[in-house]
Amino acid sequence: QVQLVESGGGLVQPGGSLKLSCAASATFFSTYAMAWYRQAPGKQRELVAHISSVSTTNYADSVKGRFTISRDNAKKTIYLQMNSLTPEDTAVYYCNRQRGLQPLDAWGQGTLVTVSS
Repeated sequence: QVQLVESGGGLVQPGGSLKLSCAASATFFSTYAMAWYRQAPGKQRELVAHISSVSTTNYADSVKGRFTISRDNAKKTIYLQMNSLTPEDTAVYYCNRQRGLQPLDAWGQGTLVTVSS
């Protein structure tokens, strides 16, 4: 279990961009896969982006081509660059360490992204 702190959310117009950060306290951070999840109003939490320990990335179809996940091992931080945002991207965004497709740690507070005019 590690401490996870998401930040960078806010209000953005449709078509706009936002970059989220997730700081993790994990020892040996660089050995872990990490992922971004989101939970939209009235919906289940879903996996949106995944990055392996060697920076291989995968994305949900709904965000592919618009979102980019990256990591900075020196800062023990992952990022989610979100472009061409739509109202359907409105959600609380969470990060977590991953084993395969499963989260490893307790959920943090998340960061709220609201896409609206």
